[in-house]
Amino acid sequence: MIVVSNTSPINNLAAINHLNLLQELYGSIIIPEAVKLELTGVDIPVAGATEVQTQNWIQTLSVVNQELVTTLRLEIDEGEAEAIALAIELNAQLLLIDEHLGRTVASRLGLKFTGVLGVLLEAKSNGLITAVKPLLDNLIVQAGFWVTEALYNRVLQMAGEASR
Repeated sequence: MIVVSNTSPINNLAAINHLNLLQELYGSIIIPEAVKLELTGVDIPVAGATEVQTQNWIQTLSVVNQELVTTLRLEIDEGEAEAIALAIELNAQLLLIDEHLGRTVASRLGLKFTGVLGVLLEAKSNGLITAVKPLLDNLIVQAGFWVTEALYNRVLQMAGEASR
């Protein structure tokens, strides 16, 4: 299965020490150069920076179609644009992306996608975690992941867990 990831799923799962879920679910993931740079090219270290440089199950590839990236950049940031372009180039089965606008563009281009919350639901469904709620709470508190009350409750309902 070819899975391309944007920055957010890597950064947020690493922040709560569950980046391993991506490897357990998908075997390996591919990131574009811009995503690697968003994680490693900053002065203050961010969650996931070490892993994208050291874990062999996270591959970095360059996007060939820079014209598509340039066009996508009119709507979304560089990391999202490269992740979407790379997913198209590789005919990826799944794109990991959280940002609303990026998901809108991915949908318009016919890509199948999920975000960090979908990853948690899939991990529970596959028996990799016993509960979504503690990890969802950690995402909010430790990683600063923003979730509306309605989405929070919907995710817990989908996981078969009690909401707040």
